[in-house]
Amino acid sequence: MSGSATDVELARRIAEHAGRVLVDLRGAGLLAGKPLGKLGDELSNRFIIESLRTHRPADALLSEEEQDNPARLAASRVWIIDPLDGTREYGEGRADWAVHVALAINGVATLGAVALPGLPLTLTSDDTLARPTHSGRLRLVVSRTRPAAEATAVAAALDAELVPMGSAGAKIMAVVRGEADIYVHSGGQYEWDSCAPVAVAQAAGLHVSRLDGSALRYNQANTYMPDLLVCPAELAGRVIGLATAARG
Repeated sequence: MSGSATDVELARRIAEHAGRVLVDLRGAGLLAGKPLGKLGDELSNRFIIESLRTHRPADALLSEEEQDNPARLAASRVWIIDPLDGTREYGEGRADWAVHVALAINGVATLGAVALPGLPLTLTSDDTLARPTHSGRLRLVVSRTRPAAEATAVAAALDAELVPMGSAGAKIMAVVRGEADIYVHSGGQYEWDSCAPVAVAQAAGLHVSRLDGSALRYNQANTYMPDLLVCPAELAGRVIGLATAARG
């Protein structure tokens, strides 16, 4: 890879190639379920981390699969990685899993790439994305295993169709691509679950925030992120109000 690659070009290439590693591993047909997911996490993480250490050695790193280094808190540039978002879906042979590679600068999700190798498709914060128009019922994407109470309450108030899906990256990219309209999450995530998808979503002109409307902050000492909203800007105020009411 050329040393002149931009940050977003680097993020795209790393996410795409990590996705191919994962597709090839699953395609071998020798592992499935949890063993496949565990090995996939490890191999994808190793590839991503070594690629970033080679091409951006001065930057800090935060990955789901790496021991946290507190020194990252003093860094302005931090790559935030989820090498396999949706491990369960990946192990089950589904397509709704993702690879996240993001760069947070001064706590902001500045750029990112989200690979959806099961489609296959990679979206980045540099892409020019136009969401297709949708004239039917609103569609609210939720966890296929643990739909959040606030999400179901918002859906009921809006008469929105629930769209169950796996990984956070797949859900947010469904909103970016116009396959869903709203993502409400309140079950708790970590920075690596949302940083890259949020970078892509906000670059596409979508509203991204906490459920109370406050800004998302990354590279924090506590990497837990309690809640998240992604939707078109014109829906944000209403959804925030409904989610707040649902919380009592």
